[in-house]
Amino acid sequence: MPFDWQLARESLVPLLLGTEITVLFTILVMIISLIGAIPVALARLSNYRLIRWAVTVYVNVFRATPLLIQLIYIYYALPIFGIRLSPFTAGLVGLSLHYIPFIAEVYRSGIQAIPQGQRDAAQALGLSRWLINRKVIFPQAFRIVIPSLGNLFVSLVKDTSLLSVLTVTELVFSGELIAARTYDYFTEYTLVFVFYLVLGSVAIWLVQLVERRAPGVGSRKLIIGLAETNTREG
Repeated sequence: MPFDWQLARESLVPLLLGTEITVLFTILVMIISLIGAIPVALARLSNYRLIRWAVTVYVNVFRATPLLIQLIYIYYALPIFGIRLSPFTAGLVGLSLHYIPFIAEVYRSGIQAIPQGQRDAAQALGLSRWLINRKVIFPQAFRIVIPSLGNLFVSLVKDTSLLSVLTVTELVFSGELIAARTYDYFTEYTLVFVFYLVLGSVAIWLVQLVERRAPGVGSRKLIIGLAETNTREG
């Protein structure tokens, strides 16, 4: 079947509205996951075995099961327990719960990549554990994990397509509605493909931009700066 340019022009507005929902979900889920992953990562590094075990179970469950099944379970299965969520809320909760463990593991690997000697040097300066993490460990860990976070961001843009199973009117579901009405699946899914190609390309460009502009802070410079600050305050 040839590409129908007339139908393509008529489909632009609904597909653009669906794209807005896709972008909205991507931004909201990424913000929630970036913040929510911090306590999860720290809990995974906790000295308390019970906390570490409980968080590990959560991380492994969501990493080991498909996102599609998680979304279906949250929206279609949880109502049997009286938990009824709107398609938008179920999608937001499902995507966030899925991505928090992955980002938490990225955070954890970044923190563990910082040499122990830097902690020892900062402790020798009399700095508190919180200050060591905030001034020495976290800035360097963040710089290390930017590429991995970027990959997850790009994956999230594509994974929003799974929200169509919840009848969320994002890009894929918008295309499905038009295709079901016109029976021109070739034109509609070609348009959806192109839209996602553009979205994914923009996401990749943003990740590369952040990687280039992220400040590279050397550990020696950090420790010297902290020592000078500690001396002045002392």
